[in-house]
Amino acid sequence: MADRAYDADERVRQRLAKDHCEAVIPSTKNRKTPYAYDRELYKARHLIENFFAKLKQYRGIATRYDKTASNFLGAIYLTASVIWLN
Repeated sequence: MADRAYDADERVRQRLAKDHCEAVIPSTKNRKTPYAYDRELYKARHLIENFFAKLKQYRGIATRYDKTASNFLGAIYLTASVIWLN
C-alpha cells in the first residue's frame, strides 16, 4: 500500500510485480490509463496513518527519548494502549 506519489512504473510497480506482490497504489490523476486497485484495502491504510499521527503526538515517542530498543518498544506499547483506551 502506498500513496499516489509512488505511482511510478519502473521504480515501484515493476519491482513489486517481479516479487509477485500486488500494488495497492491509486493512479495519479494525469495517468492516461489508470491502474485498478483494491479500494477497501487502501481505506485501511488511512486508519493506520491516523494511528501513527496520534502516536507521534506523544513527545517521548516522536523524539525517541529511550536509548534502547526494548525501552522504546515498551513506550510504544504503553502509548498505543492509552490511545486505544481513549
